[in-house]
Amino acid sequence: MSVIFKSVIKIDTEGAWFIELTDTVDGRVELCKNMDEYSQKVQDLGSDYGGNIDEVQWSKDDNVPPNVMNEIREEMAKHQAEIEKLTGESLIKKES
Repeated sequence: MSVIFKSVIKIDTEGAWFIELTDTVDGRVELCKNMDEYSQKVQDLGSDYGGNIDEVQWSKDDNVPPNVMNEIREEMAKHQAEIEKLTGESLIKKES
């Protein structure tokens, strides 16, 4: 069984972005209003599988503007750097 999460960046009716996180194994859906919340919910859902997530598939709705994508990329890079500093390991696994 592959553990795959889907993350879709969306814009709400007030123009704010959020990420819809779906666990494709059991269909649970979480709405995350920022990267801190997203990170926590990925950990929470992933704990059901011993932290072993095979893949996170990313997409965005067509109405998500480039500035929102840039903001999310910057926040993700900060989170990645913090996690790598704490663990001493790269989060990106290079295939040989």
